[in-house]
Amino acid sequence: MNPFVSVIIPTWNGRDHLELCLPALAAQRYTPFEIIVVDNGSTDGTVAWLAEAWPHIRVVALPENRGFTGGVNAGIDAATGEWLALLNNDTEAEPRWLSEALAVAERHPAAGMVASKLMLWDEREKIHSAGDFFTLSGRAGNRGVWQPDGPAFNNEEWIFAPCAGAALYKRALFEKVGTFDERFGSYLEDVDLAWRAQLAGFRCIFAPKAIVYHRVSATGGGPLGSYFNGRNALYVLLKNMPTSLLRRHWAAIVRAQLSISVDALRAWRGAAARARLRGQLAGLLSIPKLLRWRREVQALRSRAVSDADIEAMLLRE
Repeated sequence: MNPFVSVIIPTWNGRDHLELCLPALAAQRYTPFEIIVVDNGSTDGTVAWLAEAWPHIRVVALPENRGFTGGVNAGIDAATGEWLALLNNDTEAEPRWLSEALAVAERHPAAGMVASKLMLWDEREKIHSAGDFFTLSGRAGNRGVWQPDGPAFNNEEWIFAPCAGAALYKRALFEKVGTFDERFGSYLEDVDLAWRAQLAGFRCIFAPKAIVYHRVSATGGGPLGSYFNGRNALYVLLKNMPTSLLRRHWAAIVRAQLSISVDALRAWRGAAARARLRGQLAGLLSIPKLLRWRREVQALRSRAVSDADIEAMLLRE
């Protein structure tokens, strides 16, 4: 029997997106699964519309906007599935998305995370994310971003992390390492979760035929996104990277952060560049509390996962 899956969709004033997202989910060939829409205090009538148009869908209506992490965590608390699938509201999943993702998970029982292949909405032959990578210099990013799809992204392979815009996680993973860290707000919270999962022995497999189309930045981006990316990059790095790797690669890490700062200073007239610098500064000023968070994370370490195992998952630049 197929495992039961809970598909969790956080939304805030996103009724227009859901009008395209939900029919694609209704057309999924996989069974059994449930859909949970978490409404972050929308004012566009989303909750009433869902009750009328999609009465069989479970709705978690929050009284205020708790952001992506808070919304997803509320959905995780409500979910009953053995596997939990996260999906952005500004997406359209192909009919075999869930069946392909779960088939890959079944073929790779060591996987606790499954990364989908996210394609651009308007240029459907190009990739937005074939999962996420993390480098030894402390940089996170989307595999294959803006590249044409092709043989390099057609293999089931172990990678560092899924993009939470379309990802599957075993329930046991959340029971072991906790849910998304709401202190992040938005951006890189999925990479942070993947770090904790990898440290605890949960691996990520890429499912190349589990395809979802994404309207990139339809529900975010701009200066606010630049700020959170600048700050949360340091949150992820200082909270999660093992001490031996920080000592070994500190020079590359410093060079990478300085490069980001220099690029932002060159584009100082741009609001996004200034926001990125403010984010970096906020991250640096957060070091004392990050050290406290770090002790919590490192306590999750599994004896089966060595620093060498972790280092082998990270990319060299």
